[in-house]
Amino acid sequence: MVRAKLWLRCAAVGDPITPILVKPAVLGWEGKFRDISLTIERPFKAEELLLRMKGWVTVDVKKLVDIIKKYGFLKLLDDRYIVIEADTEEELKALEKELRENFGDQFDLERM
Repeated sequence: MVRAKLWLRCAAVGDPITPILVKPAVLGWEGKFRDISLTIERPFKAEELLLRMKGWVTVDVKKLVDIIKKYGFLKLLDDRYIVIEADTEEELKALEKELRENFGDQFDLERM
């Protein structure tokens, strides 16, 4: 198993950025007939977090996710950082090659 941290280019300033989960989403309910004081916290999954970056980064995040899924999978490491996991270094290299063909220099993979 090999891992790489994903860096993307910020659409506003062009610097490399990586989305992080600062705190979990808080979900609750509103009752029509009574007050329901129940909430749950749950972190976004890595794919959910990455898809929310649409417009904030210079790549098409949906296409990025689709390409990543061909070679490995996205994971939220320590409930905070997006990483890509692949079974072998060769898969990670093939992923990086396809990403480079599609997105040029608008991303970086940092081996962990």
